[in-house]
Amino acid sequence: MATIVIATAMFPEVVERLERAGHGVEVREGGLPPEALAQVEALIVPLSLKVGADLLGQAPKLRVVANLGVGVDNIDLRAAAERGVAVANTPEVLTEATADLGWALLLAVARRIVEADRDLRAHGFPGWTFLPPHLGVDVHGKALGVVGFGRIGQAVARRGRGFGMDILYASRSPKPEAERALSARRVPLDELLAETDFVVLCVPLTSETRHLIGERELRLMKREAILVNIARGPVVDEGALVRALREGWIRGAGLDVFEEEPQVHPGLLDLPNVVLTPHIGSATEATRRRMADLAADAVLAVLSGRTPPNLVPLPAA
Repeated sequence: MATIVIATAMFPEVVERLERAGHGVEVREGGLPPEALAQVEALIVPLSLKVGADLLGQAPKLRVVANLGVGVDNIDLRAAAERGVAVANTPEVLTEATADLGWALLLAVARRIVEADRDLRAHGFPGWTFLPPHLGVDVHGKALGVVGFGRIGQAVARRGRGFGMDILYASRSPKPEAERALSARRVPLDELLAETDFVVLCVPLTSETRHLIGERELRLMKREAILVNIARGPVVDEGALVRALREGWIRGAGLDVFEEEPQVHPGLLDLPNVVLTPHIGSATEATRRRMADLAADAVLAVLSGRTPPNLVPLPAA
């Protein structure tokens, strides 16, 4: 019997499934002290938990880490490889939910929905006026720029087609099939920033994409442009973004991720032209259940000597 530790709240039926397979399961929401790691053979972790060399060193029996998310920037992959620990993620199942959330942020900022809701609750309905205080901008027929054109980026673009938008994308490599299907055009990042009305970030966090959007890039954008980040927080220099929003370099922003999670740059909290959500891109019940099932599948596969299909390639040890 292997010991499995789940480092977050979990659906009871997933816990029961792992137990029925003959394993001991501990759910620990408040962190992972050394005594919780000494005997553990499998970890299921949220994106918020950093799995570094120190943590791995406290778990000498660990065989697999299943990450509840696609990106694995919270895991030290090299340290995992050196210790022979397999790493799995949850690809594909969260694509549509995350794209939906990106569009929710885009529309909320464009139509100033959060501002209008807040003012109505505080001051009541002021009556219909031709020039209300919450004039927004059109979305239909505008230009959409998608930075990163993997599964989520393409899902964002598909939704843009429904709004009659011109689709531009920036990506390390061309995606000819997606270009044809979505009538999308690949351009350099600078051109995308300068030409589009809405920019949605969908790139993974790497050394190349950290602060991909900084002061220089924000100043390239249109003054009426809106930036949406559903990728990773450090892709955007939040200090520069605060200045851009305060000084009107761009119209607004929608952020589901933050540079120093769980901290949020204090300058963002006071700005009316930014909509903030607490990293809920995949947070629908159906999606989170599929993610939990994938993580459980990976753990059961590794513990039984099989290779899960959602195994993350590791660097050479």
